[in-house]
Amino acid sequence: MAFGGDANSVSEELAGLDLTNLYGSIDKYNVHGLNLTVPEDAQNIIKPWNEREDTSKFAESGVDDQVIIHIPFTQNVRLRSILLKLGRGEMTPRRLRIYANRTNIVDFSEAEEITPQLNISLLEGETAVHEYQLRAASFANVHSVSLFFSESVGGDALRLYYIGFRGDSRSQRKEGTEKLEIPAANAADARLIDRLQEKSGGQQTTAR
Repeated sequence: MAFGGDANSVSEELAGLDLTNLYGSIDKYNVHGLNLTVPEDAQNIIKPWNEREDTSKFAESGVDDQVIIHIPFTQNVRLRSILLKLGRGEMTPRRLRIYANRTNIVDFSEAEEITPQLNISLLEGETAVHEYQLRAASFANVHSVSLFFSESVGGDALRLYYIGFRGDSRSQRKEGTEKLEIPAANAADARLIDRLQEKSGGQQTTAR
């Protein structure tokens, strides 16, 4: 089952500043991959949004059409969607399994034995960045994700150009909660002041 939205609407919505883009919460220098022709290329596909269409940097599988990308975050996050720009033609992966908080996955046989939080059928023929919605309840408190790409169209190798996420971080949620709490505190103070004024006014009236 595929999860997705219109690529054009994604581009329009994410153009410019987007506070839901979690690029700044990714621990980029600790991103790593399994079965890549160049292991360091896993970090090259973690790009800011304005470089999402850059095809000069990519990650390509090594001996077959399976790749696992481990992505840690600098703080716990809640994931709402994943943004992908995939290889074209025979290099397009058709399957993505997402594992949350599974930093112990060290090989493909182990990944095959673990039930992923989400198993996605990826779109074929999509050349732009595509957004796949995630079940927020399954990704509400995430410190890392492992992405298992497989089943390329050609069956020999696959390529990835861009990986991004949308959601919110723990610090953003805390900040939002504090903003919500401030008006409530002010309202309580206002009610207290009103009561004091009423009491003061009543005393003055009695004195006269």
